[in-house]
Amino acid sequence: MTHAIELIVFSGATLITALVAGIFLAFSDFIMRSLGAASPAAGMEAMQQINRKVYSSVFLVWLLGMVPVSAGLAAYALVYVTGPAQGWFVAGGAIYVTGTFLVTILGNVPMNRRLDAMVPHAEGTLDYWDSYATYWTLWNHLRSIASAAAAAAFLIGCVLHA
Repeated sequence: MTHAIELIVFSGATLITALVAGIFLAFSDFIMRSLGAASPAAGMEAMQQINRKVYSSVFLVWLLGMVPVSAGLAAYALVYVTGPAQGWFVAGGAIYVTGTFLVTILGNVPMNRRLDAMVPHAEGTLDYWDSYATYWTLWNHLRSIASAAAAAAFLIGCVLHA
């Protein structure tokens, strides 16, 4: 890959990773607080719909697509990039895969699946909603920070590689 193409590819990864971070930030900043301010059943139903719609979204393509891209770019950097940019590219890939993807798969997704199977007005369900909103948001904070950190690492790598 030529130097110019490397910068374009790594810059694209930076942009998409930053967009993923922005979506997570929106959930942490105001979407979950808004759902929590609604009646428990309404907040729960809205989150169930959000979780169902995400499967056909561009966001999911970015979120999942950046896993092999991040890993691939980290591996590419290990082999073909020299100097301080190499470490930043590797760090960006590692942070995204572990802090964004694994947290999603091990933290948020199981909670979403459990929530999806519940009937909003059933007994005991509203208790889960309170716990869900708290812990899902904590996991989401971690995803926000990790994806922003991955984007920052990719950006620093791009600047150093330029």
